[in-house]
Amino acid sequence: MPTIAPLDLAGHCVDARFIQDVPFFALADGSVHRLDNGHKTVEAHDGLLCAIAAFDGKSLLTSGEDGRVCSIGLNGEVTELSRIPRKWMTALAAAPNGAIAYASGKTAWVRAPDGSVRELTHERSVEGLAFAPKGLRLAVARYNGVTLHWPATNGTPTELEWKGAHVSVIFSPDNRFLVTSMQENALHGWRLEDNRHMRMTGYPNKVKSWSWSPKGKWLATSGAPATVVWPFSGKDGPMGKAPLELGTRGDSTVTAVACHPVEDIVAIGYSDGMILVGRFGDQKEVLLRRPGRGAISSMDWDRTGHRLVFGSESGDCGVVDITA
Repeated sequence: MPTIAPLDLAGHCVDARFIQDVPFFALADGSVHRLDNGHKTVEAHDGLLCAIAAFDGKSLLTSGEDGRVCSIGLNGEVTELSRIPRKWMTALAAAPNGAIAYASGKTAWVRAPDGSVRELTHERSVEGLAFAPKGLRLAVARYNGVTLHWPATNGTPTELEWKGAHVSVIFSPDNRFLVTSMQENALHGWRLEDNRHMRMTGYPNKVKSWSWSPKGKWLATSGAPATVVWPFSGKDGPMGKAPLELGTRGDSTVTAVACHPVEDIVAIGYSDGMILVGRFGDQKEVLLRRPGRGAISSMDWDRTGHRLVFGSESGDCGVVDITA
């Protein structure tokens, strides 16, 4: 049976993840907690909005209501990377070359590894950001579609149009597909070689969490009583194919997903705090955690896939060791 090391925090956990195998928990109040030879805390923001791993995995990148973008390493030191007063930094992305992107309102900024910053303005509010796998392109989710920039050049951006509000964006690991989550309880996608549309609908709730399987063959998503897993292995991606549904429950909704770094399995977190793991091949399920306090808001595996860190909307957090 898996063992759980609980961590009871006060407030909404925006992001729970491993940084160099150390569990980090970023809370909406601006505090960042880590379990590194004991429970340690640092105040990063006056209101935290986003947290992601730096591309090299050595630090946590955060943005907040205070207009700051910061990096937090294993020593807990908060390094300010950008400060734009009176701006809420609502989106973050990290590139392989060390560049980062952040956004507020209708503006996105790209900070290059040398510290230089390029400003990208849009006609609509920037809702989500994602770098392509090689880091050369930046996708900006907005109302009625996505804008694709080449931040290192002055080339004309590419506009991918689809009516509706696109709130977050992700590239497939092989750079063949681009997918957005929408305000309309759906996903939309484009096959990048010809910009062909892909519609992924049928969700009763908004998709707020998604995760690619290790080789990018599957995209697991939240927003339904099961995790809806779309197949992306073929030339046409999920077009014309039915998704898998893992971990179906009648009385709870999937609120967070995290694919294993090695195996074709996915951790599934629910609105009642339960966590299951499901396998794509035979759809077998194993219980990792019984229902708790608050919906699961974030999960992440360590590099070996032996431990799973989780956070909830009520601060009911912890680490599951599946090898115990």
